[in-house]
Amino acid sequence: MARLPRLVIPQQTHYLSQQGHDRQPVFRDSDDYIAYLAWLREASWKFGVALHAYVLLPESIDLLITPSDEEGPGKMMQWIGRYYVPYFNRKYKRSGTLWGSRYQATVVEAQGWFLECCRYMEMRPVLESAAAEPVDYRWSSYAHHAGIQTDPMLTDHPQYWQLGNTPFEREAAYRQKMERGMSRTEIDHIGAAVRGGWPLGSKEFKQELEKRTQRRMSPGRRGRPPAEMSLQSRKTNKPDT
Repeated sequence: MARLPRLVIPQQTHYLSQQGHDRQPVFRDSDDYIAYLAWLREASWKFGVALHAYVLLPESIDLLITPSDEEGPGKMMQWIGRYYVPYFNRKYKRSGTLWGSRYQATVVEAQGWFLECCRYMEMRPVLESAAAEPVDYRWSSYAHHAGIQTDPMLTDHPQYWQLGNTPFEREAAYRQKMERGMSRTEIDHIGAAVRGGWPLGSKEFKQELEKRTQRRMSPGRRGRPPAEMSLQSRKTNKPDT
């Protein structure tokens, strides 16, 4: 699937992801995760990026954010890389790039999709056999949303607040959502959007983005256009003379 050129819209929720080069590990021990999270906390504050959810996996990182301006996410990720990559290379006596490519960004319609993306993100350790249950995985925001441990670097999203009137109600409602799990269709849909950089949201949301940015917001149809197919068929089926 073709990837949409990276799009960042201020005050809009985004799903950010980045993978290690050739899917090589970018975290090898607990100190690596702790170091990355410390720089993530500082960079998100420094560049005005509200962090709502995250998961750090051995070979990748996923973040749910809301930037205050268009340049914030790029500056944040660049700043983290400026510190984390040299740290990692020195520690493991290696050189060269650590990440496979620049980070990917997917614009998310918060209404209807924020909590789904949050659940997908925090379920990834289970989906990728890194943990038996989300609660068993230390390097995600699940403990915060489930009321197990407060994470001060997170900013609770308005959609999370709508789960209940008190912290107890919100945490209980979120745990119930996680316990229900996600369908394979939901998982595949979010995964495809994240990999391709295509917006997640309703048809109306995507149409509004297209008007606002003058950019296509959904993948084109695969294969040749019908006219081209017809022309090719005529050439192929043309009788010998």
